[in-house]
Amino acid sequence: MHLVNKSQAATRSPADLAEEAEQGVGGSSETGYAAKHTPSAASQATLNTDKLEEVKKLFTAHLENKGLRKTGERYAILEEIYARSGHFDVEELYAGMKERGLQVSRATVYNTLDLLVEQGLVSKHQFGRNLAQYEKSYGYRQHDHVICTECHKVVEFCDPRIHGIQTMVGDLLNFHILHHSLNLYGICGDCRAQAAARSNPA
Repeated sequence: MHLVNKSQAATRSPADLAEEAEQGVGGSSETGYAAKHTPSAASQATLNTDKLEEVKKLFTAHLENKGLRKTGERYAILEEIYARSGHFDVEELYAGMKERGLQVSRATVYNTLDLLVEQGLVSKHQFGRNLAQYEKSYGYRQHDHVICTECHKVVEFCDPRIHGIQTMVGDLLNFHILHHSLNLYGICGDCRAQAAARSNPA
């Protein structure tokens, strides 16, 4: 059981208090909660345990630096994310947690995602829609995206020439480039084929 003394309770952030109010709990330990968590069936990636431990250490340091609680719910969400492949939205992540019978509130999911994005452990994308998409980012190489404007399929690609341009522009303009975002929008082959079939029925 995770014990919190009065001085700790007094320094809880509004986000922490909001989570507790919605969950109706006083906080749970990292091991007591995350030990029961198995990534959902939606998780397609092979979980790299060494990388996960590195990510957990970074996340723990981030929470401690911000004076936030190290709850099991937050670590379970982190593990679910790093067991996934590709992009996901909040509802997909939330549904994956509920699929495992874990009582995690949407407020906790949103709050944890914000913290992970803030530290650079998760990337957030809009892809031209109001619905934000997320993906794990620690230990994964920089890549870019092609998005279909019809079916909203997202395809990742990596071209070393883009990195070369980034380096060249940084040198030219005297910038230390940290990262970049490149999204290309178009209509995928499947959608073009379907449109052609509709316009030229047999």
